[in-house]
Amino acid sequence: MTTTAPTRQAAPRSAVRPAVPPRRRGKRRGTGLAALLFLLPMFAVFGVFSWLPILQTAVMSLQETNLVDTPEFVGLDNFARVLDDPLLWTAVRNTMWFAFLALVIGYPAPLVLAVLMNEVRRLRGLYSALAYLPVVVPPVVAVLLWKFFYDAGPNGLFNTVLGWFGVAPVAWLQDGGTAMVSLVVESTWAAMGGTVIIYLAALTRVPPELYEAAEIDGASVWRKVWHVTLPQLRGVLLITFILQIVGTAQVFLEPFLFTGGGPANRTTTVLLLIYNYAFASSLGGDYGAATALSLMLAVVLALLSALYFRLTRSWSTT
Repeated sequence: MTTTAPTRQAAPRSAVRPAVPPRRRGKRRGTGLAALLFLLPMFAVFGVFSWLPILQTAVMSLQETNLVDTPEFVGLDNFARVLDDPLLWTAVRNTMWFAFLALVIGYPAPLVLAVLMNEVRRLRGLYSALAYLPVVVPPVVAVLLWKFFYDAGPNGLFNTVLGWFGVAPVAWLQDGGTAMVSLVVESTWAAMGGTVIIYLAALTRVPPELYEAAEIDGASVWRKVWHVTLPQLRGVLLITFILQIVGTAQVFLEPFLFTGGGPANRTTTVLLLIYNYAFASSLGGDYGAATALSLMLAVVLALLSALYFRLTRSWSTT
C-alpha cells in the first residue's frame, strides 16, 4: 500500500511579498537624504525671508514701537485700538465693495477673452502677447497712464470720447460714486493678462471630441461654453476665484496712487489704512497698530481660504 505525501498548495501570488534587498533599502534612504539636502537651502531662504518676518510681525503687534526708540510691551492694546477705530470699518466696507466689483467686472473678463481667443485660428500668439502686455507694464506707470485717462477735465481721454456723444465730462476719481468703479476697471486691465494665459493653457486640454459632439447635437456657442468649456475648467476657475478674493482684499496701489483714499475716505482700503498707521508721519508711525491690523487681515484671509477649499473640495474632484 503506497501513501502519497500531501501536496502543498502554492500561496496566492498577491500574498507573496518579495523582500526588499538591503542594498535597495539603503539606496532609498540615500535618495531621501539627498533630496532633503537639496531642500535645505530652500527651507533656509524661505525661513529667513518669510517665516522670520511673520514671527517678528507677531511680536511687534504686541509692542508700542516706532522702530527707533526701545519698544514697550503693551499686550493686546494695539488690537483693541484698531478695533475701536471707526475708520477700520469704513476700510473693511470699501475693501469688500472693491472685491465685489472686481468679481463682477474682473473675474469673467479674462475667461471671456480667453474663450474668444481660443476660437481664433490665426494670430493667436499675437493676441496672447497683446493680452499679456499690461502685465509687463510697471504698475506705477500703468496707474499714471490711467490717471491721464481719468482726467476730470474735458481733455481727458474718456471725457474726450464722451464729448463726441455730447456727454458732459465726468469726475471719475473725484466723485465718490465712480471712484471705486474706476479703480476696479484699471486693476482689471492691469492684472487679467496672466489669468488669460492660464485659461488659454487650460483650454488646450479640453478634448476636441466634446466640442464635435456638441456641434453634432446642434449646440449653440453659448451651450458649448456652458456645458463643455466651464465644466472642463472647473478646477482652474475655483483656484483663480480664491486667488482673486485674496488679491482684491489686499488692494493698495490703486487707491494709494489714484485717490489717496478719497474722496471722503470712499476708497480707503484695509491695506491703505495699514500704510497710514505705519507711515502717516516720519519716524512717528504707529507700527504696533499697523502690524496688529496686518495679522488680523492675514488670519481672516487664511480662515476664508480654508473654508472655501473645504466647501469646494467635492466640486474640484467631480
